[in-house]
Amino acid sequence: MDHAARPWRSVLYIPGSNPRALEKAKTLPVDAIIFDLEDAVAPDEKANARDLLAQTLAEGGYGPRAQLVRINALDTEWGEADLDAVAAARPQAILLPKVDRDADVEALADRLEARAETAQTRIWAMMETCEGILNAVTIARAPRMQGLVLGTNDLAKELRCGFRADRLPMMMALQTCLLAARAAGIACVDGVYNAFKDEDGLRDECRQGRALGMDGKTLIHPAQVDVANACFAPTEAEVDLSRRQIAAFEEAQAKGRGVAVLDGKIVENLHVETARATLAKAQAIWELEST
Repeated sequence: MDHAARPWRSVLYIPGSNPRALEKAKTLPVDAIIFDLEDAVAPDEKANARDLLAQTLAEGGYGPRAQLVRINALDTEWGEADLDAVAAARPQAILLPKVDRDADVEALADRLEARAETAQTRIWAMMETCEGILNAVTIARAPRMQGLVLGTNDLAKELRCGFRADRLPMMMALQTCLLAARAAGIACVDGVYNAFKDEDGLRDECRQGRALGMDGKTLIHPAQVDVANACFAPTEAEVDLSRRQIAAFEEAQAKGRGVAVLDGKIVENLHVETARATLAKAQAIWELEST
């Protein structure tokens, strides 16, 4: 699978304290799982959750699904213990909550660097504070960074903004994170949709996120997976157009021309790059779903 095209359509939060949910996640058609030791786990369950999750990760069984572990912040009483517990399982990635600045990521990167078992572990940052949004560019370029995750609930709380279907009050924050991620060449995944039984509302927000440029959406319930997977995947029409754009451009080049015309529209090299990225994403999704 092309790493750059790796799908992040559906990124499902799973409580690290819930054995049944941890087991069920092995069968869900999600692109990635966030094993959560932070918000989804009550304070008096933190220790049990980290032990259960460490054992679960060591046992494996999650196939091609990308695996992220959201630990508690390192400045809390649980953060260091979370990292200690899951490190032995060689986690693919650590999701750090409430990142305010690149120094927060660097502190985690230093801890990962000091352990042989986390030599390949990547870092994702929760973008859920005003300070974090304003520092998105430097956070995205910090060591070991693989992606940004929008924490829209916490962000809305800090902004004191209202919840609207068009998400206009937080549009600047969403686009700032996208700009930072694209400039750094990393992924950017949209925030959760809270009304997990509202399929139409979820679909609308997924479509908006994809139109903005998001790679996928974080989810709070398995019932949301199919909608996210469909919305963030190239459509048959997009795949067909991409193939025809590439063919038309290659034919034009063979005739010594630098541009082509397809369906009454100019096709230049930049369109071909986008078309090839679309086909690579479609191929990566096929490979993931065929595994």
